[in-house]
Amino acid sequence: MMDMELVGDVTSLDTELLQLTEVKSLIHGAKAGASGISSTSNVSGCNMLPSVFPAGCAPPLSPRSASSSPRAMQQRSIPSLGPSLKVVGVPVPEVIPQFYFQNGRPPPKEQRKQCLSRINDLFNGNIDGLQSHEFKSVTKEVCELPSFFSSILFQKIDTNNTGIVTRDAFVEYWVDGNMLTMDIATQIFNILKQSDCKYLTQADFKPVLRELLATHPGLEFLQSTPEFQERYAETVIYRMFYYINRSGNGHLTLKELKRGNLTAAMQHADEEEDINKVFRYFSYEHFYVIYCKFWELDTDHDFLIDKDNLIKYGNHALTFRIVDRIFSQVPRKFTSNVEGKMDYEDFVYFMLAEEDKSSEPSLEYWFKCIDLDGNGVLTANEMQFFYEEQLHRMECMSQEAVLFKDILCQIVDMISPEREDCITLHDLKGCKLSGNVFNILFNLSKFMGFESRDPFLIRQEREDPTLTEWDQFAHREYIRLSMEEDGEDVSNGSVEVWDESHEAPF
Repeated sequence: MMDMELVGDVTSLDTELLQLTEVKSLIHGAKAGASGISSTSNVSGCNMLPSVFPAGCAPPLSPRSASSSPRAMQQRSIPSLGPSLKVVGVPVPEVIPQFYFQNGRPPPKEQRKQCLSRINDLFNGNIDGLQSHEFKSVTKEVCELPSFFSSILFQKIDTNNTGIVTRDAFVEYWVDGNMLTMDIATQIFNILKQSDCKYLTQADFKPVLRELLATHPGLEFLQSTPEFQERYAETVIYRMFYYINRSGNGHLTLKELKRGNLTAAMQHADEEEDINKVFRYFSYEHFYVIYCKFWELDTDHDFLIDKDNLIKYGNHALTFRIVDRIFSQVPRKFTSNVEGKMDYEDFVYFMLAEEDKSSEPSLEYWFKCIDLDGNGVLTANEMQFFYEEQLHRMECMSQEAVLFKDILCQIVDMISPEREDCITLHDLKGCKLSGNVFNILFNLSKFMGFESRDPFLIRQEREDPTLTEWDQFAHREYIRLSMEEDGEDVSNGSVEVWDESHEAPF
């Protein structure tokens, strides 16, 4: 009985000690700034301590641990954010100006106003509109295009073929269509191209050449010989595509048109009364030289040339090996549909490449011929293959033969290639004398002429450095041909020397 009372007293003492511990814990929590909720949590946590620590020996909880509960962190985060909060107003939307226009950027107001003023002056008194022959002033003064674009521009606007272009129709096409703000190359490109195409073809230039032939004073003498008008127009177009259509696919892009000098040449042709002074593309004398050369070689006048005909070019200046490469169509695929023969267009490309080897189209043409394996470099073996025939010809003509090893040293000194074992197209384009490399390899007469260096030609180059090799050649040949004219001179437009079965479809 006494034992039971003693046990009860001990239990009562433990309970009082536990309560005292809880009171101390509450006091400690209050001093530490803990909330009632946190204190309760700590107290409940302390209920487990007597089973681990002796009564009164439990270490106090760290204030950091006490505040690490999610609810405690949430309560502490609220006052810390209070001072940093600001009242933000509604943001004002930024106005971004329009930067894309489907039909191009419209003209500035002042430019539009001036253009409309000129249009009103030209259409004044013509309420119903202008006819085709009256529209040329609009083409020149408002559009600032060559006058021989008048007809095709008129047709571009007069889509219903009424024969009349009204003021409103012109304003809609030229001003509202934003043609006014385009550069001249883009204007010409959009006027000439078909609506469903993104490039120009040779056929797109035919209407322009027709009007040029009909209106230019320097070509008036050709109006009585329409067959030669057609050949002249063809030749001009072939020359355009030879120099400008660098891809050689017959599809002239806007990028190619902008890079070339065609627009400047067109404006020059419109301003110059003497068409022969327009060396780029339009010179009649240049056409005359090309056509007469072709006619001389085409002995049967079927308007096709074979290997036997071409080998006679330039008084047999070319080697058989280079002629074989030309007819293998490696440098350019023939437009002729007859196997083993080139037509007039193919000959124009060949002649321009042969007589002006300083131009990039020519360098590319002959580079493909010499590059036998097509790997993009010219090796000593490839050059020696073509020079062997040159060496043989020199020996047959009792000329002093120059060994290939000496020729190779001369070529390397001339070109200064990046690599010693081969020559690239890039090397050739970086040297002004690169055309002579090809003359050395397959044109004996020009090779010998380069070695002797004609003083007359050197002086001519110094007097007018703007003239290209083609300009100089065409000038000399035209003088020679004009002096050799006889009763059947093709320059007088005689139909007797023209095979009508081979007229160009213009």
